[in-house]
This record gives sequence, structure tokens and C-alpha cells, in this order.
Amino acid sequence: MNVPRESNLANSKKQKSPAPHMQVGMDGEAVALEYIRLLGYKLYAQNVRLGHNEIDIIAFDPENRILVFIEVKSLKKSFGDYSPLANFTHFKKKKLFRAVRKWVAKNEYEEGYRVDLICVVGGKVSEHFKAITFE
Repeated sequence: MNVPRESNLANSKKQKSPAPHMQVGMDGEAVALEYIRLLGYKLYAQNVRLGHNEIDIIAFDPENRILVFIEVKSLKKSFGDYSPLANFTHFKKKKLFRAVRKWVAKNEYEEGYRVDLICVVGGKVSEHFKAITFE
């Protein structure tokens, strides 16, 4: 599989503490990263910015031999039946798919890929939706 190398996986600049809601997102991404590693996925890139759009995680699923663009939605704790999925609005889904299309075009990527959503609640993965679509 011909996957281009990502030049900068981490931002090396020192930053002040993030806002609480940003910290929940960062913690959720860390949980999602550990989860996908346990599934055997190989991390390719994280927090990829493409203009005003971002892709949380790009990883390779060796079992299905496919590149996976992963959106992570997190809640600090459980709120009854409320799921992080509720925060994956039509607008956010549109932005994610726009970012994926930009990444694919920018990298002239011609192999197969899919888009997944991982929901994290209270520091644990609550749901993993594979191959989500944009209607």
C-alpha cells in the first residue's frame, strides 16, 4: 500500500493548558488511540488540519488492509442515554468528509479508505461505527 508520509505528527510548540472542553476531546482521542492500537491499527497521523477542517486520526487497519479516517467524539461522563454520537451533527459530518476529500486529493491517494466514528464516554470507548457515510 502506497501511503505518503506525514511530515509533522506532533506540534512541538509549548502551549498553555487547554480549555476544559478541549481537554475532554484530547483525553478522548488518547483513549481512541489506545483502542485502535489494541485492534492492531497502525497510527499514520493525528490532528491533521486542512484549512478550517480537521481529521482526528488517520490509521491503517491491517486486517482489512485499508486506510481509516477516524472522528472521535467524547463525553467526560455518562449522561443517561445521551451519546457522543449526538454531537456528530450534519455540519460536523460535512466538515469531516470535506477534510477527507481534501487529504485524498492533496496526497493523490488512490487506494481504498473508510471513515469511522469512535465515541468515548468516561475514559472508555462506548461505540465504534465503521464505514460511516455522508448523506
